[in-house]
Amino acid sequence: MAGGYMGKMLWVDLSTGKMEDEPLDEKMCRDYIGGYGLAAKLIYDRQKPGVDALGPDNIFGFVTGPLTGTGALIGSRYMVVGKSPRTGGWGDANSGGFFGPNLKFAGYDAVFFKGISEKPVYLFIDNGKPELRDASNLWGKDAVQTEDALRAELGKKAEIACIGPSGEKLNLIAGVVNNKGRIAARSGLGAVMGSKKLKAVAVLGNMEVPVANKEKVSELRKEYTKAMEGHFADMMKNYGTCGLAAQSAAMGDSPIKNWAGAAGNIDFPNAANISDDQMINRQERKYACYRCPVGCGGHMKAGGNKFKIPAGSHKPEYETIAAFGSMVLNDDLDVLLLANDICNIYGIDSISAGTAVAFAMECYENGIITKADADGLELTWGNHDAIIALTEKIAKREGFGAVLADGVKVAAEKIGKGSEKYAMHVGGEEIPMHDPRLAPSFGTTYETDATPARHTQGGFGFGEMMPAAGLELEGLPPLEQYAYTGKAMVHGMMANSSHTMSAAGCCLFGSYVTPMDAVPNFLAAVTGWEFSMPDSLVVGERIANIRRAFNVREGIKPEDYKLPARIKGVPPLKEGPLAGVTIDVDNLSKELCEFMDWDLETGKPSKDKLVSLGMDDVAKDLWP
Repeated sequence: MAGGYMGKMLWVDLSTGKMEDEPLDEKMCRDYIGGYGLAAKLIYDRQKPGVDALGPDNIFGFVTGPLTGTGALIGSRYMVVGKSPRTGGWGDANSGGFFGPNLKFAGYDAVFFKGISEKPVYLFIDNGKPELRDASNLWGKDAVQTEDALRAELGKKAEIACIGPSGEKLNLIAGVVNNKGRIAARSGLGAVMGSKKLKAVAVLGNMEVPVANKEKVSELRKEYTKAMEGHFADMMKNYGTCGLAAQSAAMGDSPIKNWAGAAGNIDFPNAANISDDQMINRQERKYACYRCPVGCGGHMKAGGNKFKIPAGSHKPEYETIAAFGSMVLNDDLDVLLLANDICNIYGIDSISAGTAVAFAMECYENGIITKADADGLELTWGNHDAIIALTEKIAKREGFGAVLADGVKVAAEKIGKGSEKYAMHVGGEEIPMHDPRLAPSFGTTYETDATPARHTQGGFGFGEMMPAAGLELEGLPPLEQYAYTGKAMVHGMMANSSHTMSAAGCCLFGSYVTPMDAVPNFLAAVTGWEFSMPDSLVVGERIANIRRAFNVREGIKPEDYKLPARIKGVPPLKEGPLAGVTIDVDNLSKELCEFMDWDLETGKPSKDKLVSLGMDDVAKDLWP
């Protein structure tokens, strides 16, 4: 087996308790690398279409990449995978910290689960020895309590990924938590884990990940660490993603007032209160994922006035800052920190939770829901007490929170009364905090990736947004911000490169501060394969197509993943830097699908494209 792989995966049937090791297939690894690439191929092959995402037949997995846990500069990530209960299609979510590397140190590249346990259980892997254990005493505990309890039982070196009470209660916006606040948050996979009565996976091990050329990896690590020096990398080291929050709110990158408000300090003038230096002043210490020289994370000091923040809670990322800041017109840092901590300990996606609160506030403003409907809460914009109380209710699936706990699409279906026009989602997934009216290619990514509304899936959005912020990403061509044609090739290549980066187990932020050839060069040194940038693009395209094939087989069509009119600027905003902007994302998405050779009506990859990528079996399945 090539370097970077432990060479085996574990399959667990929770209905029977049976566990079985299976060797990795090296050709499949070369074709799909790892992470959600390898997982999508395995699950596509082994799972029939149409299964209930919360039922026993949905295969749910933890997967790493070949760079995870190696000396590769940004190799700290793992992913959870499975059919999404939010979209009905392919689901994956990504997290850093230390769990992913330690899953490999415990002997496995991946663990997959099927079935449903009769009682709560957790999986413990101790240096290659897996054991299912009773988790009845952990059921009901939050993510921090669960991790503390398992470390007390298994030892301080154990690493844990778990669900909180939100996942147990099958909140469709639930994620999987590791390191007390790093969350694989999107796609609703915490609910899938909860449906299987799987409380946690704990790993302990000291196995070494094999590396083909350690000297080359060390050399590349030094080279790319030095190459990191510069404006954007320095900002990430000093601030993390909060370093751009105030600027993003001012320039129109951050959505304001449920995407209906004006930027440019009009509707949200005090973004600096929850950003940059104000945030860092509350930071107790920096936090870095496994062997990361950037360390963009942080742990916060105890404190707060009306709202008390526990010591050691994780510093909010940009997405959370916008979701519980500009989206709900909250400029109080204590409120933001506490809302973030609630999401972390209960295990819910902060993008979805903040969007749900904003949706409820706009419904309240328009008389669709009343104070009585909202359990006595006055859901006025920026109401601190209401933001915290409603976030807790969502996390606990209590009262009006239960209406919102499955996301805004489901909530609008329950509420009715025209509320759907305030539900900002694509295909059931709430939209991230980067506005396509500023960077139109984000709209293309949100509509065309197999996991919709996902800003982390590559494309040219950051290439449009960063120059607007006065920043540059190395290697990007100078394409016009509001051009609606001629971007497909660059967008597609960037998306494909991003798929390979993610499947390899690398951090998206790290990819922003290292040269574009870092991932293929590290893959070549770690695996021992010849692997170039062109190879990376082909592998990424193959991954894009297997994820899309999964969705096609589930009956999902391009029309199912469309941006709401508001987010396309229909009607356009009347004030601020985005005043008068209406974007033609339809043409951008159309040209991308044509470049990728995906049918505009069905979404199917063409038979010729699949065959050219060596995906003959998938071609026969989709084109019998």
